[in-house]
Amino acid sequence: MISSNFLAVFYLISGVLFILALRGLSSPETSRQGNLFGIIGMAIAIGVTILSVGNFSTGFLYLIILLLLGGSIGAFIAFKIPMTAMPELVAGFHSLVGLAAVFVAISAFLNPEVFNLGFPGEIKIASLIEMSLGAAIGAVTFTGSIIAFLKLRGLMSGSPITFVGQHYLNLALGLILLSLIFYLCKTQIDNLFWTIIIISFLLGVLLIIPIGGADMPVVISMLNSYSGWAAAGIGFTLENTALIITGALVGSSGAILSYIMCKGMNRSFFNVILGGWGATDQLSSSKTKEQKPVKSGNADDAAFLMKNASSVIIVPGYGMAVAQAQHALREMVDALKKNGVKVTYAIHPVAGRMPGHMNVLLAEANVPYDEVFELEEINNDFANCDVAYVIGANDVTNPVAKTDPQSPIYGMPILDVEKSKSVLFVKRSLSPGYAGIDNDLFYRDNTLMLFSDAKKMTEDIIKSL
Repeated sequence: MISSNFLAVFYLISGVLFILALRGLSSPETSRQGNLFGIIGMAIAIGVTILSVGNFSTGFLYLIILLLLGGSIGAFIAFKIPMTAMPELVAGFHSLVGLAAVFVAISAFLNPEVFNLGFPGEIKIASLIEMSLGAAIGAVTFTGSIIAFLKLRGLMSGSPITFVGQHYLNLALGLILLSLIFYLCKTQIDNLFWTIIIISFLLGVLLIIPIGGADMPVVISMLNSYSGWAAAGIGFTLENTALIITGALVGSSGAILSYIMCKGMNRSFFNVILGGWGATDQLSSSKTKEQKPVKSGNADDAAFLMKNASSVIIVPGYGMAVAQAQHALREMVDALKKNGVKVTYAIHPVAGRMPGHMNVLLAEANVPYDEVFELEEINNDFANCDVAYVIGANDVTNPVAKTDPQSPIYGMPILDVEKSKSVLFVKRSLSPGYAGIDNDLFYRDNTLMLFSDAKKMTEDIIKSL
């Protein structure tokens, strides 16, 4: 068994690597390096944890078997999962982190002497608070992440599920949880601990079901934060430095990301958490426009417009990810550049249901980073743009966000593609976006709908060019 000082030093090294990983992930240019730092840090943390177990006992054998089993499942999922399913995969992983925190808390509560926390009925008060909070946050994270996964996967309606007195019920359950933790610390009655876990499972469901699809990206980052705080709480219980550092980093970075996303979507962070957004009438006035005629075209029409343009702005979205059209898109852009056309890319903060989703896909196709711009950097350029090529982006281009107070996306900053001289909108049909509302952009006079699979349409445009 390795010494505690040796363990602390290597946990500190892994913590530093995790910090460098977060720093690297803050920019597309350094994201690969950030991922590498994170992998090395986690390898060190796992390695020294295995060494800390000591001799080759039955427990050590179980540890190795479970590590190999979990690692194999994770590797299989990583190889098989498509990029389009990344948001629900993240939600699924968050649920496992929350469940792990619950299991560790249960183990510590039932066998406190193993963790040097005292004895059953005589657990240290500080440890009892830590494991109770870790279990409660972990349980909320688990069921909340399951609901988010079901909504993102389409196995459950993305529409808000609300009922009278919902917020008051959530508040009451929160206060009951705090009271139970207080009485558990005073009495250490087993049933109080189990009641805390059960109520927390229920609260996780109730907190997420009233949140609509338009706000689901914020929910994912918020649950990410919850999973971090759950891990940190259990880290204090186990007196594990690596778990405390990692949990605190995940928790704080997830909270900051949630705040940034809310700011970028013009949302109130607390309203999203409480389900205040997305609960408006989904049948906004834009629904009545479904019967309006639309102008549709083909690849030849699109190629003619773009070839004769001086500037083109590409707006990628979830449809591009589904069709895996990023490589064809890069080829089309290269053909346009040969004709002297200036081409740039406009990325919405939550395009593709997840921050950074589109950046990853474009990087996969070796799109230069200096051609990719965030909403704030490029939105003013649409007014001087000849053609906006919208490839699968829906809600993030919907002008209703600026005009219809009854819309669930009202107030969310959008890419001002409607200001372009011509808009080429690649989409399979006129079906609504993930927020469940019709896109007013379909019916604008300067919009030409290209009804097709995003990859096939882009390849056909290349042929025409």
